[in-house]
Amino acid sequence: MSTVGEGAADLLVTNATVYTVDPDRSRAEAFAVRGGRIVAVGSAAELSGLRGPETRVLDAAGAFVMPGLVDVHNHHAHAGRAELFELTFSNGASYDQILDAVRAYAATRGPDEWIVGSSWGTGLLDRLGHAQARRGLDEAAGGRPVLLTDDSHHNRWVSSRALELAGIDASTPDPDRGVIVRDPETGEPSGVLLEAAGLLVEEVAQPAVALNAAQQEQASARAIEIVHSYGITAFQDAAISLDQMRALKALDDRGALSAWVVSSMTVNDQIFGYAELGDALIAHRAELTGEHHRPDFIKIFLDGTPPAHSGAFLEPYLPSDAHGAHFHGTTTMPADELLGWLRRTAAQGISAKIHCSGDAAVRMVLDAVETVRAEGHTAPLYQIAHGQFIAESDLPRFAQLGVSADISPFLWFPGVIADALSTVRPAEEVAGLQPNRSLIDSGALVAGGSDWPVSETPNAWEGIEGLVTRADPSGQRSGVLGIEQAITLPEAIEVFTVNGATAMGLGDVTGSLEPGKSADFVVLDRDPFAVQEHELHSIRVLQTFFEGEQVFSRE
Repeated sequence: MSTVGEGAADLLVTNATVYTVDPDRSRAEAFAVRGGRIVAVGSAAELSGLRGPETRVLDAAGAFVMPGLVDVHNHHAHAGRAELFELTFSNGASYDQILDAVRAYAATRGPDEWIVGSSWGTGLLDRLGHAQARRGLDEAAGGRPVLLTDDSHHNRWVSSRALELAGIDASTPDPDRGVIVRDPETGEPSGVLLEAAGLLVEEVAQPAVALNAAQQEQASARAIEIVHSYGITAFQDAAISLDQMRALKALDDRGALSAWVVSSMTVNDQIFGYAELGDALIAHRAELTGEHHRPDFIKIFLDGTPPAHSGAFLEPYLPSDAHGAHFHGTTTMPADELLGWLRRTAAQGISAKIHCSGDAAVRMVLDAVETVRAEGHTAPLYQIAHGQFIAESDLPRFAQLGVSADISPFLWFPGVIADALSTVRPAEEVAGLQPNRSLIDSGALVAGGSDWPVSETPNAWEGIEGLVTRADPSGQRSGVLGIEQAITLPEAIEVFTVNGATAMGLGDVTGSLEPGKSADFVVLDRDPFAVQEHELHSIRVLQTFFEGEQVFSRE
């Protein structure tokens, strides 16, 4: 038995199949909790002496119990906002299905009220890049202004009224780091706005759709209810705003933030339209740090998305009419600017999450971190987010430099996003998406994220199954995506527990069930090690506990 302290436990979990994700003890039968922390792990007999008259006992009846899941990359406030205040539809929806959803939603809105929603599939880019598609959107919306986000949340599709309000017409030049997609025959704006071009409409929509402080708190609270239902007890918001940070701190101050939340303060924003960025956001870090809210990272978008040709690559994209045969894409900032941000924030004790969709962006980050490490900054944590394409020579540098691979969203099996990538990158590159086996074998820390609401749910078991099988958990797509990059089930569980906690600076707080750590755990309906690999995605959480208190029950 491993134990800390003396006295009766507040909670005793017993008669369980406990999977601790603790390298010193992978299995146990029981554990005890006092003051929200685990104080002992062992057999039921060994822990029986910690049961007092006031001890709550959870008899798991043999159920599988494991640490709370950790999501190292989501946009919780956007997901909560969408659920409560916006139109939502599946990223697999067809053009006609999207119009049907808009038409039904428009019937509930006033004559000139904005319709804001998500997420259309990136695979529809070509279909939507024509004025005729926009006119269909106009009809469905009854002439209302419409702003719809794609599944990457980097690109927008808008109606004619939205273009009019934003002052966008055939003569409007493309903004920096953005593209106004034009109809190939008429040259007029099609309604598709790539990357920073979407901010032109976001800015005019903002006054009409902005949430007040109470609504921001509702959005965060609702998102946390949802992640609890999937067993998630810690997460990192991958690109947060000042209003969203204030909402988290307000919840924390009231004792209503029942999750460990690490915030990534947005440095450069080409998709969300945040008012405060970079230093203006960092200036509020100290006042908005709470017991459970830790704004310890910055977030840099170093490139965009490959389907929009905004990812930065070492080798050129597949030839296209718009970009020719030798287009590599570009980063959002030069190497010296990236290095400047990492140096200045490292001096303040701030870590960094950096979005990289292309291998050239990945290399730029590794080069910058190598310089920062050589200058003596060993403490900051660095994460390369997404990193689905990595040059083979750069794989060992993750471990050498202490850079974590934030693998998100669920790109390691066939699906809508992999299909879209196949239209712009060579087939052999797409087959090797997310080289997770190679990263782990090289000693890199691989941490799992959902990128929810880019993924439709934050269900980590879909990701875990995909990591193990490299096949589509839904069964909708056949085949596998680079089976040589599959990892084992124990490794995949670590990716979504202790690895994620470590990557976001919470490795001493949560991610495994061992004495001294927060009593964050889940009770599952099945033992993952006793089911077929293709059934892992269907595992359900029966109960979720945070700091020893139940925060979700399926009953």
